[in-house]
Amino acid sequence: MAVLKLDRWNMAIGDGEPLMVMAGMNVLEDEGLALEIGRHLQGVCADLDLPFVFKASFDKANRSSIHSYRGPGLEKGLKILERVKSEFGVPIVTDVHEIDQAQAVAAVADIVQIPAFLCRQTDLVIAAAKATLAAGGLLHVKKGQFLAPWDCKNILDKIREATATDFTILCERGVSFGYNNLVVDMLGIEEMKALGAPVTIDATHAVQLPGADPRSNGASAGGRRSGVPLLAKAAVAAGANGVFLEFHPEPDKALCDGPSCLPLDGAKALLTTLKAVHAAVQSA
Repeated sequence: MAVLKLDRWNMAIGDGEPLMVMAGMNVLEDEGLALEIGRHLQGVCADLDLPFVFKASFDKANRSSIHSYRGPGLEKGLKILERVKSEFGVPIVTDVHEIDQAQAVAAVADIVQIPAFLCRQTDLVIAAAKATLAAGGLLHVKKGQFLAPWDCKNILDKIREATATDFTILCERGVSFGYNNLVVDMLGIEEMKALGAPVTIDATHAVQLPGADPRSNGASAGGRRSGVPLLAKAAVAAGANGVFLEFHPEPDKALCDGPSCLPLDGAKALLTTLKAVHAAVQSA
């Protein structure tokens, strides 16, 4: 399996490397909150000597309802992400939804993310890959809820054929299991790593109950917040090279996916545990 490097940040992800932490908030709400969350998580990861990448979306285009909060949009959102990046000296990961967003996003984000629902959109994947490669970043592709782990080979093949480069991280985030439910097959982590890519676990979105939030009568996703630490620990034990987590000072007031979001003040305890699990796996 390849080890991928972010040379300008002196970071790497893959077997034998420290556990990479991609963490932040689900969707940008305002600059002040982004700075608060970024400051806290940067401090926690610095104390634990873990590589930290701040994550947040500028737009959540795949919402259940047209009335759902989506975020500040491309222009304003990228300015907020640039502020977090410069304020705390940390790399950024954010997602791209449209082909014409690719270059602007790659200019700010050190890791460009393809959302799970869009992982088979060939033109988007190729545009994001080319823009990311030109900017010297990495690509983070979430495995669709409808894909088997080994089906990710087709995604990697597209990117390799278009760029002649291996710079893709795959992300496990659960698979649809009946109606309004997701499950995570931990055996899939090793299956994806066997394809030659590092693998992360999006433990936040893996506990979603799609279209099953009783607060909105099904117009948004429900979630099982208490399951996030469990899935994160299990995935790291299964060999995941990084974790993808979302926090909020008041999760129940988060404007998007609150039921799956963790309280910010619990970040240090969870990441301390995940670092210990990762160390045990590495030494085994």
